[in-house]
Amino acid sequence: MVATPTIRIALLDDHEVVRHGISARLREESDLQITGVYGTTDALMSALQSTTPDVLLIDYVLGADQLDGINLVRALRLRYPRCKILMSSSQHNTDTVLMAMRAGAHGFVGKEQNLTELVAAIRCVFAGKFYLCDRMVALISTRWLSTVESSAGDERGPTERHSNLSPRESEVIRCYLAGLTVTQISQKFSRSIKTISGQKQSAFRKLGVRNDIDFFKLQHQLLFKIQN
Repeated sequence: MVATPTIRIALLDDHEVVRHGISARLREESDLQITGVYGTTDALMSALQSTTPDVLLIDYVLGADQLDGINLVRALRLRYPRCKILMSSSQHNTDTVLMAMRAGAHGFVGKEQNLTELVAAIRCVFAGKFYLCDRMVALISTRWLSTVESSAGDERGPTERHSNLSPRESEVIRCYLAGLTVTQISQKFSRSIKTISGQKQSAFRKLGVRNDIDFFKLQHQLLFKIQN
């Protein structure tokens, strides 16, 4: 008989209850070994200097002062190309998933999925495959088909125009919706205030809003788009 390989996993999530729940479930599997559980990006990066796991299970959205999202995916792929990156988030929507996968993630698990599905996702990416749940595959397929067939132009609403934002513009808007200022977003992504301001204004133009007042009138629509 061929022995089942042990899958070494590092977990990053800024919520203690989530870290505890996931860790407890993964420890029930004989082929899964947790090499470390971390609440901050800095703690994970520091640990990776001495221990390289097989799979990095990463929360997509972390604290305001943490490197997260597609920027974290790109940094990890650059520094630790052999690690498989599995993202996890409550923001389980097509825009977020597509950005993460294009940045280099090997899979994406929504936090509404059960932990048995998470275990299956870990084994899937470890085996060299990409993981998305059936529902997300269907949503992405439907979106692709509608894009091919659609001839709609400027009549689209702001939540539909959201999909035209570049990855960096989407990240800026995500943080802006979370209450971060341009200065805080600049510090978070290590980009100049001028660059962040420019990306914000570019996103505003694509969304069809002129200023902050117009933007926050649409906030509930944009949050619904981002979270569903």
